[in-house]
Amino acid sequence: MSQPLPELQFQSKQEAFRRGMRHAIGAPAGVLFAGYIGFGALCYSLNLSIWTAAGSAFFVYALPGQMVMAEMFALGATTLLTTLAVGLTASRFLPMTLTVLPQLDSEHRGSKSLYAMVHLLAMTSWAVAMRDLPKMEPQYRKAYFWGIGLVCWAVCAPGSIIGYLIADQVPMPLTMALVFLNPLFFMLSFTEVKPTAYRLAILFGSLLGPLSHSVVPDYSLLISGLVGGSLAYLLIHRRRPA
Repeated sequence: MSQPLPELQFQSKQEAFRRGMRHAIGAPAGVLFAGYIGFGALCYSLNLSIWTAAGSAFFVYALPGQMVMAEMFALGATTLLTTLAVGLTASRFLPMTLTVLPQLDSEHRGSKSLYAMVHLLAMTSWAVAMRDLPKMEPQYRKAYFWGIGLVCWAVCAPGSIIGYLIADQVPMPLTMALVFLNPLFFMLSFTEVKPTAYRLAILFGSLLGPLSHSVVPDYSLLISGLVGGSLAYLLIHRRRPA
């Protein structure tokens, strides 16, 4: 019996790269651009330089960590404390990397270019990758991810600069709303992913978030994510045949 054709088909790795770029131009890059406009405006309100805003977007490229860094700088925290706080926010990249790497073709998993490629791994590009990579043949997945990742990364520093320059015209509530477009896109992207566990984790986390915030607001995000994800995992594994 013949294998079904993959949903996304390419004639070459160059085509996969270009298609990845085209798929990034739109909602993925748009929400990142908007989020970094908000980040740039936030840096302005905290009296940080425009170079801090743009440079962190270029070199760090992790919006939650950058927000923590900006606030720690503004509070006058030591470099050690700032590094530890930003490092904790970056811990999410470990499971993200561990779920993307097996999606690549086996011949690409030992490539040194992965050290550069991992810098392009962000919440947005990861969500798109987890949705789209299973739809194509393994040999095209790395090129496709490069296309998505480069476009998403390239818009962040310009977005930070624009946000910094127009900060006087952007009210703070709108600034924070722009920043939170990125996790909203992440959540909506996962509603299109087929595994039921992902959808259950979003559902449980959404229900637990307001409840835990009313009891322990400082730890509500951690609790809702950890408990919601664990419940989804346990429920799916109990349903599987032994």
